[in-house]
Amino acid sequence: MRKNTMRNSASNLFTIQALQRQFQQLLPIITQELVAQHFSEIVHQRIAQQSTEQTQDEHMQNIDNTYFQGLTRAQHPQFGHVMIKWQFSADAYPISLDLTHEAEVLVAVNASSKIKDNAIAPPLLAHHCVNVQILEKPQKLVIVVMAYYPNGSLARQLSGRKYLTLIASQKHHFITQSAHLIANLHQASWLHNDIKPSNILIEGSDNELPSDIMSNSLTPNLLLTDFALAERFNELKEGSPAGTPAYLAPERWQGQSATMQSDIYAFGVIMVEILTGKRPFQVSDNSNEKSKAWAIQHCQQPIPTLPTEYSHYQCIVDKALAKRVERRYQEMDKILIDLKLLENS
Repeated sequence: MRKNTMRNSASNLFTIQALQRQFQQLLPIITQELVAQHFSEIVHQRIAQQSTEQTQDEHMQNIDNTYFQGLTRAQHPQFGHVMIKWQFSADAYPISLDLTHEAEVLVAVNASSKIKDNAIAPPLLAHHCVNVQILEKPQKLVIVVMAYYPNGSLARQLSGRKYLTLIASQKHHFITQSAHLIANLHQASWLHNDIKPSNILIEGSDNELPSDIMSNSLTPNLLLTDFALAERFNELKEGSPAGTPAYLAPERWQGQSATMQSDIYAFGVIMVEILTGKRPFQVSDNSNEKSKAWAIQHCQQPIPTLPTEYSHYQCIVDKALAKRVERRYQEMDKILIDLKLLENS
């Protein structure tokens, strides 16, 4: 038994070292390809390693099944300051939810005639697919280019000192415009499946936020991003990939497919987060069984009572976060009506 353990440890070490070598060669190749596409001032902000197969031990992944995803900031002579999402994978191991899917969704939702002038997502500036060689194997680099938003995401506004500066009308503005975004997406016949503050971008220059506005305009200054898990209403699949645990509706934990109501539930979580500065359900970082802990939180824990100053939102929160789908809001338009009634009262 001990010999097997030692052999497995040696195998793990070999795999880790191979992945590290691949990583060391990766960024220069990405940079070179971006320069060839006329990008400059390239700054790699985030890189993540994924696997096309689920394994018991993350160190036991076959290196050939591994792919990389990243986020890079750059400058372009035509597009100006941009954010680039990229994905690097072996040709032999196709990825079911790759960036090509996200690029197609971006085009589709922003081309919908139903949404008129109300943009849902950042415009797709460019989409490239390049074949390269690394470790003597053919690899595919997929690049999706979007505008850079200096205000970042809603998550940035809800963290630390920035949240403490938000006044009640700004919070209402963020809630209402987030609701408009999701309603427009549903009108365009798409589910997002991963709605959360970090996937809601804020337009405008740095620190240029609405100060005292009750949001009568239907033109949002927020945009949805990250459509990797998005699905058309008429193409929903059983067992479709789930989103982020903190925003995942009870029925998704029970194995049911995504629906408009699961997007609405995620909006309910965001609503509480905007009003109180924290999510309605929490799981300890030290939890040994995080998935089970999250499932219990969403399926069994009661909906929290809002602070007195926000008690007028309680009915909307209760109906958005209802455990049972049939008791939840059936569409975002109903939430928008109730939010408008709050403004009028």
